[in-house]
Amino acid sequence: MNKKSVKIIPLGGLGEIGKNITAIEYEDEIIVIDCGVSFPDEDMYGVDLVIPNISYLIDRQDKVKGLFLTHGHEDHIGAIPYIIKQLNMPIYGTKLTLGLVENKLKEHKMLDLCTLNPVNAGYMVKFDNMSIEFIRATHSIADSCSLAIFTPIGTIVHTGDFKIDYTPIDGLVMDLNRFSTLGDEGVLLLLADSTNVEREGHSLSEKVIGETLNRIFRNAKGRIIVATFASNIHRMQQIANASIKENRKIAFSGRSMENVSQVAMDLGYLHIPDESVIDIDDINKYPNENITIITTGSQGESMAGLSRIAHGSHKKIEIDKDDLFIISASPIPGNDKIISRVINQLFRKGVEVIYEDLEDIHVSGHAYREELKLIHTLVKPKYFMPVHGEYRHLKHHSDLAIKLGMSPENVFTLETGQVLEISENEANANQKIHTGVLYVDGIGVGDVGNIVLRDRKYLANDGMVTIVLAINRDTFEIVAGPDIITRGFIYARESEDLINEIKDISRNVVEQCLEEKVIEWHILKNSIKKSVENHLYTKTKRRPSVFPIIMEV
Repeated sequence: MNKKSVKIIPLGGLGEIGKNITAIEYEDEIIVIDCGVSFPDEDMYGVDLVIPNISYLIDRQDKVKGLFLTHGHEDHIGAIPYIIKQLNMPIYGTKLTLGLVENKLKEHKMLDLCTLNPVNAGYMVKFDNMSIEFIRATHSIADSCSLAIFTPIGTIVHTGDFKIDYTPIDGLVMDLNRFSTLGDEGVLLLLADSTNVEREGHSLSEKVIGETLNRIFRNAKGRIIVATFASNIHRMQQIANASIKENRKIAFSGRSMENVSQVAMDLGYLHIPDESVIDIDDINKYPNENITIITTGSQGESMAGLSRIAHGSHKKIEIDKDDLFIISASPIPGNDKIISRVINQLFRKGVEVIYEDLEDIHVSGHAYREELKLIHTLVKPKYFMPVHGEYRHLKHHSDLAIKLGMSPENVFTLETGQVLEISENEANANQKIHTGVLYVDGIGVGDVGNIVLRDRKYLANDGMVTIVLAINRDTFEIVAGPDIITRGFIYARESEDLINEIKDISRNVVEQCLEEKVIEWHILKNSIKKSVENHLYTKTKRRPSVFPIIMEV
């Protein structure tokens, strides 16, 4: 490989949905694109967020020039407060994107630690070897951008998340002219969003939702409660427009919804007259037919607004029989069952629920196949690397590029940690670096690992048995216990025989060890543990975690 080469280093976002972060390195300069979170799988007990491992960047922190953000969704900015603690770097993004980042940093009391550099579409940030241009894109959040990275080896285009919407709500269409110009000048590498590559045709315009909402709002008799993504400001705008047409006041429910809507209104991205917005505490001061509530919880999250309302645990909103619920979002992969449970619960309460299967109340913010074909045709890259998606999405996107005429040798379907290195004459992906994830659990970052998760899984699946006894340190006799405490295994009152068997086995094991002058506590504990585990598996075919506790008196 030629010494002069550019490296594309995916630290997250390949083979998964979320946790998007990519580094681009040329000699002594590294730029980082996005810094997102992903959300825990069901077997990640107690984990709140999953963030990328950036040890590669920390080891080369003197090279890192800045973090460049394509837009303000959680899977692209959510990890910033945690990553900045490990590696502080200047952050570049558009006004709304940085407004959302600033809100996060304030919550974490870190605003003074960071340098936020607002840019507009068309702006160029220049370093010695690399320059980064922001290109206006359309997505399901305002102020989204693609990036062009100019290096001595050639130009790299990173689409970010995008769709091609010819009638966006804010009127700012994607700058396809710039993509075309870059393609004519010559693009070395294209990195493109793969999320919706499996969907044929062209995604619907966001304006379609406005027409549906207007019709639904016109016929509604009581309150309208709409659950959507807090970051989908265009959707919020259309809900607000439909509400104002029907003389409805608008209340925001949920911390993230309240925060994002306030930031968007302050920065001029969400246009709602002051007299149309009320506090959630004041909804009972108006007739139900004059109220719209925009809430969090479109993914069925148990602690979010929609789920709390459905289960009657919301402190400020009680269901009324004339309420109309609209879930204006599609399920993130894996959330289908959770959302179905919430919808079923709402129907049980006797209210009407409208969701994606019934009406056009959600459109995707990601490009379908025909939109992807257009970007490929305009950019005409020498090399292509699909990003943002599970492995099947990346594979389908690679196949699409080959069908459009690219040589298979120039298409790289990689996974997180594989490095694509390109020189003037060749490209390969022979290098692999250490990546991985860190788990955020409460205020802890990285202190929960696979061993802890494995233990939590065992405890959740089979429960635990704690055996407590006291031994006289002088006479080596059992003076108290064994006492048995179980959690998540059996109900002690209904299983007295089994509890007594555990006591007898524990007592016999300890007495036998003490007779043989075995007095090391760790040996006693292991002997109790093994004997009880074997007995419980024989009797119940279950393997609870057994914890012997021996006290000296």
